[in-house]
Amino acid sequence: MPGFPQICFIQNTVSNPNISIGDYTYYDDPEDSENFERNVLYHFPFVGDKLMIGKFCAIARGVKFVMNGGTHRMSGFSTYPFEIFGQGWERVASKTDDSAYKGDTIIGNDVWIGYEAVIMPGVQIGDGAIVAAKAIVTKDVLPYTIVGGNPAKQIRQRFSDEIIQHLLEIAWWNWDIEKITRNLEAIVNADIEALAACR
Repeated sequence: MPGFPQICFIQNTVSNPNISIGDYTYYDDPEDSENFERNVLYHFPFVGDKLMIGKFCAIARGVKFVMNGGTHRMSGFSTYPFEIFGQGWERVASKTDDSAYKGDTIIGNDVWIGYEAVIMPGVQIGDGAIVAAKAIVTKDVLPYTIVGGNPAKQIRQRFSDEIIQHLLEIAWWNWDIEKITRNLEAIVNADIEALAACR
């Protein structure tokens, strides 16, 4: 981007079919903003989990997404992943214990993820949420909620329940870009009446 060379809209830079990125979502990294995939860790094709990131998200430098390939079963006496090394060890591959699998990681729309935050496997972060710098997110985050710390805990809700419900119904991020452009003042100035009138 002119004036912001460290920022890249990453939708078209990702090649992994198990990663989807929404329109206008950007990654900010002066080292290599186009190589966002290096931040998606333990994302092995044989696991099959997906990372889905919505539209208009802002992802700061050093954010990491730990996927299910980085988790280990804890139900046995050892957490060592013998089965992935073959040589006959695959016989202990779990058929029933999927406790290590947490599901897909889903980031909503208009989410801001701060510097060096870590998102753990299977976490779902709601629309409009904010993740503070260096937070370790181990549990789902409600829409329009700010979380921080290790493990991340709710700091506060950004708006009242009523306003949040209206915002989720309006879902401005799904409008066409011309409509968004016409209504930027209502979006950035938190004018819910003006925004609701645009539907």
